[in-house]
Amino acid sequence: MAANFWASSHSKQLLDPEEVDVVPAADRDRGITPVEFRLVKIHMSFHIWRLAQQVKVRQRVIATAITYFRRVYTRKSMTEYDPRLVAPACLYLASKVEESTVQARLHVFYIKKMCGSDDKYRFEIKDILEMEMKLLEALDYYLVVYHPYRPLLQLLQDAGITDLTQFAWGLVNDTYKMDLILIYPPYMIALACIYIASVLKDKDTTSWFEELRADMNIVKNISMEILDFYDTYKIDPIRGLQEDKIIPVMNKLPSKA
Repeated sequence: MAANFWASSHSKQLLDPEEVDVVPAADRDRGITPVEFRLVKIHMSFHIWRLAQQVKVRQRVIATAITYFRRVYTRKSMTEYDPRLVAPACLYLASKVEESTVQARLHVFYIKKMCGSDDKYRFEIKDILEMEMKLLEALDYYLVVYHPYRPLLQLLQDAGITDLTQFAWGLVNDTYKMDLILIYPPYMIALACIYIASVLKDKDTTSWFEELRADMNIVKNISMEILDFYDTYKIDPIRGLQEDKIIPVMNKLPSKA
């Protein structure tokens, strides 16, 4: 299950936790704190998800787009790469990589429909295409992303707890509101979601985890990060962050408008 991952470019892109949340100097100069940096990434992950619902792409495309988005900001500043444009460009690029291409004009149409009169989010087709080229360079053309979804299904079946599939799948979806996919192998994220699901649903998986010989320290660390996230942010699953939390932060960023 993990063999293909370790042979992939994705495995070579994994970062240490302390490398992920570093606020670039250009953003610090605009007064953006580490907490605010995380808030923007959460907010724009929701933006990608909402846009994806409009253009109708698979969950895998959304997950790949958010991974690109988060990976970009381990290398580039939000001052230099406007998240409002990077988000739809990541979704456009991911739809092509995952062979579910959605034309750029549809992205532009639905952004305008979603964001109404907010000119900071209004872009043209050429803006999306130009940012796509910049993203390819920022990502060093490493576009293959492995996700926890497939190992999750295989592991749930192996453990004989497929009745937890929907709950655990929802947990995996929520991990993309964090930077876990940049730090941990996807199958370890899947195991952490199974661990949480089994504890909350009173399923005894102790012997199964022992037979699996998984590193339970890592599994439990990931689990705690997920639970701490829920406890810290209390995000509306549909609307995302409260406007009074995110608008002042977004206003610190430059825009073309």
